[in-house]
Amino acid sequence: MRSQSPLRRPATRKTVSSKLEPVDPALLKGLREHVHDRLRRAIISGELAAGSWLNERSMAEQLGVSTTPLKEALRRLEAEGLVATEPRRGVRVTFDAAQAEEMGLARAALEAMIARMAAERIDDAGVELLRDCIDRMAQATATGDVAATIDLNEEFHDAIHDVSGCRYLHRLMLGQRVYVHTARHVILGEQEERERALAEHRAIFEALSRRDPDAAEAAMRSHVLRSARRHVQTAFEGRTPAQDIPASKEQTP
Repeated sequence: MRSQSPLRRPATRKTVSSKLEPVDPALLKGLREHVHDRLRRAIISGELAAGSWLNERSMAEQLGVSTTPLKEALRRLEAEGLVATEPRRGVRVTFDAAQAEEMGLARAALEAMIARMAAERIDDAGVELLRDCIDRMAQATATGDVAATIDLNEEFHDAIHDVSGCRYLHRLMLGQRVYVHTARHVILGEQEERERALAEHRAIFEALSRRDPDAAEAAMRSHVLRSARRHVQTAFEGRTPAQDIPASKEQTP
């Protein structure tokens, strides 16, 4: 009688003792910010039209992300007044031409007063700072460098804020920053518009260099209101769509 061979125990699977390093929270935050920024730009530029319903799964696929960062982005957009969640229906874009016009009016009021205070407080160093910015803006406009033109546009306005010393008004302007940044991308795709903006910035600079508060206030208000009207026409009325514009430096909202 043959002896029975001993039962073989199943081989135990070796486990890896080393632990996987957790994903850097900064990367996760970066993805969330990217999704939020991309959707916000699409809404303010009119790419996602007012009244349209947003399909979360479809948008997640288009952006190449999961629905988790998308849901968070939609919650933030709702808090910003750009979309609204309706029970049993979904998320709808609410940002429209009327809201864009209101934001333009608010910005014009703030920027005009900041320019007035800047004209009263600017010194020679401030004049030279703005002159250098205008010179670089003129060069970027002449060479058709759209991204540089947008960056210098923002640098010019920020410099005026600094010269004015209006810390409270500047904080109020921060709430407009995302709208303003996206609107510039919408309208500054055209060379004609860039040249017009340069001429208006020169007029603002000249008023500031003369220390003329009335002229600085009027020039700034006129510039901002015209730019706001142009944004509404381009984004919501379909007049002369902006060209594809290279990515510019991001601005913190």
